[in-house]
Amino acid sequence: MSDDAPKIIVDDDWKSQAQAEKQKLADESRAKQEASAPKASGATADAGASGGAPGGGGGRQMPPASFEVLVSTMATQALFALGEIPDPQTGQRMAHLDLARHHLDMLSVIEEKTKDNLSKEESDMLATTLYELRNRYVQLTMSQRPTA
Repeated sequence: MSDDAPKIIVDDDWKSQAQAEKQKLADESRAKQEASAPKASGATADAGASGGAPGGGGGRQMPPASFEVLVSTMATQALFALGEIPDPQTGQRMAHLDLARHHLDMLSVIEEKTKDNLSKEESDMLATTLYELRNRYVQLTMSQRPTA
């Protein structure tokens, strides 16, 4: 070989350096998670925002899974389909009656399948939510009917 050929220098220590950096980052991440984790006492105001999987969505934490969150999620979807909530991408409100009806039907299924299996508060919340959503649905369908 000629003296002008590039020399290849093999650094065997790079693997151990990379492993050390990886371990350091993992330790820092674990310490940060432990510091921000809710206390073991159960449901506190802060605990409501912590229930997601590790490595979640960039600082936004998921609420704990509960019946109230399930009903709230379905109600939000129904409100969106009723045009009560604007599309986050366009800012426009669009009514999709078939989709709204589907979400109302899904909430009705939840009501039927959980009958006599909910606390008074859960049952009242579900009944009130369905009542309000059904009223909005009826109002919207009546306003979209052509007048004779």
